[in-house]
Amino acid sequence: MHHRISTAFLLFCLTLPHLAQALPEKALVPGGIALLSLPDYQKETIVTFDNEQVAVFPYKDTWIAMAGIPLDAKPGDHQFSIKHHTGVTLNTRVLVIEKKYEEQHLTIKDKRKVNPTKEDMKRIAQERVRKNKARTLRTETTPKVDFIWPAEGRISSVFGLRRFFNEQERKPHNGLDIAAAIGTPVKATADGTVIDAGDFFFSGNMIFLDHGQGIISLYAHMDHINVRPGDTIKQGDIIGAVGQTGRATGPHLHFAVFANKTLIDPVYMLPKRQPKPQISSSP
Repeated sequence: MHHRISTAFLLFCLTLPHLAQALPEKALVPGGIALLSLPDYQKETIVTFDNEQVAVFPYKDTWIAMAGIPLDAKPGDHQFSIKHHTGVTLNTRVLVIEKKYEEQHLTIKDKRKVNPTKEDMKRIAQERVRKNKARTLRTETTPKVDFIWPAEGRISSVFGLRRFFNEQERKPHNGLDIAAAIGTPVKATADGTVIDAGDFFFSGNMIFLDHGQGIISLYAHMDHINVRPGDTIKQGDIIGAVGQTGRATGPHLHFAVFANKTLIDPVYMLPKRQPKPQISSSP
């Protein structure tokens, strides 16, 4: 049996001030976040967004489902489905609106980081498997979504930029770059477990942290790493330091966030204390 319930009804309470302060920011755009209140949630309830299971966590006197909206999502209707243990499925629509992202042109001195050799490509292919395994991990740990900023510094590149390296177009920027001096401490944005950590061709020294139910944070281009796969991490723990490893034009931390296997704009997960984004040509 399928029933349609009102999007306005389910999403209404998410606009209330006492809820909005501690939750990730709702942004119904490609690369953004959709939030759904689940007043009748039980442990066996499964919530999906466009057929991908999403994270669910308690908040005050209710439960919240959080879905990442893919950067390539088409404007228009997308759907949450809530399947209860009774077998009843409830559906609600989410209207995603268009968002246009700017371009960024960067000059990379190491030509191999733009046009890798055959040997480099073998390494990149192996690392791609490793990255995919890390970013698609789903554990049943209840996530804590009250993220903190992972490093202090100037925002040098924002999420979603159409990127050109040496005037060759590449994939859009999938995270947030925080420019800071080499050695600046990098902190865990929330409690989690280290999924993977090591040196990658493009990303340099990089860490994946699992926060539960598909919410994963990533830290790249680090000078050094202080943790190992399997380590249990608390929010604020220093997991490494800002660096300039991999494909980087200057010292910075590349910070990314996944939700339901989808890269989302990290600013929607972070407090507003950081200065407004300032785009520059070099991190």
